[in-house]
Amino acid sequence: MEKHMQQGVEYAAEAPTPFGLGIHHVQLSIPAGTEDDCRRFYVGILGFTEVQKPPVLAARGGLWLRADNLEIHLGVEEDFRAAKKSHPGILVVDLDALARHVSRHGLVPEWDDAFPGMRRFYLRDNNGNRLEFLSPAS
Repeated sequence: MEKHMQQGVEYAAEAPTPFGLGIHHVQLSIPAGTEDDCRRFYVGILGFTEVQKPPVLAARGGLWLRADNLEIHLGVEEDFRAAKKSHPGILVVDLDALARHVSRHGLVPEWDDAFPGMRRFYLRDNNGNRLEFLSPAS
């Protein structure tokens, strides 16, 4: 079985296709005018770097963010409703360090042990979108 590394975590490629599928980015919706709050959360707390959007897309608002092997696009949605259930699952090398880090910023990780073989917690971004952070249980 072929193995891959993602953010320092080894995992098995159990469902290969002839297409070499992978995720370039995940897009989450945000309400108009919250870009600066998003920067404070994603860049200031989580450590993402803002990526320059092409001018034609920058005119729509929102922002693009990158950290390690992950890219998240935040797009303005007129009828915004926070993603309460759907979410990106973000692999983390040191989950406990991240939990301590976000706690120091006044955020409360919502730990969940219902995923066998994985440790994880959920966090809400500044707009209420759900984010899952996880790593294999040792």
